[in-house]
Amino acid sequence: MTLDIFFKLLVLVAVVGAGWYAGRTPLMSGPEPVNAVSTLAFYLLIPALLFRSMATVDLAHLPWSTLLAFFGPTSAWVLVVYGLHRWRQAKRYAAPMLTEADAAMPAARSMMSSFGNTLQVGLPLVASLFGDEGLAIHVAIISLHALTLLTMATVLAEVDTARARHAQVGGGLWITVKQTVRNTLIHPVILPVVAGLSWNLLGLPMPQPLDEALKLLASGVVPLCLVMIGLSLALYGIEGYARVALACTVGKMIVMPAIVLVVAHWGLGLSGLPLTVIVLVASLPTGSNALLFAQRYGTQVPQATATIVVGTVAFAALAPLWLQVLSLL
Repeated sequence: MTLDIFFKLLVLVAVVGAGWYAGRTPLMSGPEPVNAVSTLAFYLLIPALLFRSMATVDLAHLPWSTLLAFFGPTSAWVLVVYGLHRWRQAKRYAAPMLTEADAAMPAARSMMSSFGNTLQVGLPLVASLFGDEGLAIHVAIISLHALTLLTMATVLAEVDTARARHAQVGGGLWITVKQTVRNTLIHPVILPVVAGLSWNLLGLPMPQPLDEALKLLASGVVPLCLVMIGLSLALYGIEGYARVALACTVGKMIVMPAIVLVVAHWGLGLSGLPLTVIVLVASLPTGSNALLFAQRYGTQVPQATATIVVGTVAFAALAPLWLQVLSLL
């Protein structure tokens, strides 16, 4: 690992530590600051980032074959993790016993095991190791990363929470379907993505004042989310959640990149720099959007916090290991 990457990780730890310290003070302790920061990020800053990304991305010049080699196996892994937890949940609970938060747990676990920290960790890593050529591939992945994984997890969570709601309060199936569709579309993740994509496809210009405002809002996502991780860590701690955190970290940083490597290299014939970049991106530690997602549905919040912390620390050892594996191909 290069010294630059080490310092980037150190900066992340420092900002999370500042959030943790703030969460230990009387002014910022308790669940209210965590909920307030999470609400601000999920309902204002993340939508601004998603809308601007989709409205301005150059769809015609994206490296679609490389993106398919990354998002194909990654999406399959999301469904595998989700399906495993849905199956285990169905064995333990009857449908009427599930709360909406319980029902969203499989989708939250799938995010914890798949959504990587592509900005704070991935961007400096790829830029320092592979320069502009590697960075172009990484930026293309970033442009669709939140769109693809957050949208998938949101749809899964909304369907499951609607199922739990229907089992508890009853009502007609058609009413449940309409509520599910409405809650899925009128959502702080889906709505800005659809709006931004529509803006892009219609070829509408982005007025400079609007672009600057969206860019300013989006720039707050990274520091606010890092502080929120620290606040959550102060509130919940890691004790009692280490087993889940370790399992999700192994799934995210060992199993998922291995699947991407096998599918992309031996299945789709990808090699060289594109293969190296997508496998490294797949091996990144869990990102803060997994915690935001957990906060949104009120499930797995301490587990997501612990997973992010454990994964970020483990990355210092696993990144050189994956680079060594890729150098042998």
